[in-house]
Amino acid sequence: MKLILIPHGVTLTKAIEDHVVAKIEKLDHFDKRAIDARVTLEHDHTRAPERAFSCSVRISVRGPDLFAEDREADLYAAIDIVVKKIAQQIRKRHNKAKARHHSEASKTKQKLKDRGL
Repeated sequence: MKLILIPHGVTLTKAIEDHVVAKIEKLDHFDKRAIDARVTLEHDHTRAPERAFSCSVRISVRGPDLFAEDREADLYAAIDIVVKKIAQQIRKRHNKAKARHHSEASKTKQKLKDRGL
């Protein structure tokens, strides 16, 4: 998966970059078909200090893209929460596809049983 990091008003240090890369690599484990991840890190000086940092992630996959964002006092906390939100969306999408496959298989099995095969 290709990673695009966009800092706005944030100095992108090696530690922040490593943290984001480690978290996004974990997401890559959940969904191998993801094309790219666009991570935007922002620091808004005009907001209250408890909500100054924001992080948003958009993951391009087949079908609708996955998007999550969060605002926190700490940039690392915002990154962690956004990654949890995106992981939940990936799990939900995976479980829906799995359930659809199982329901189709059970319908086919029932049809065969009704025919006496």
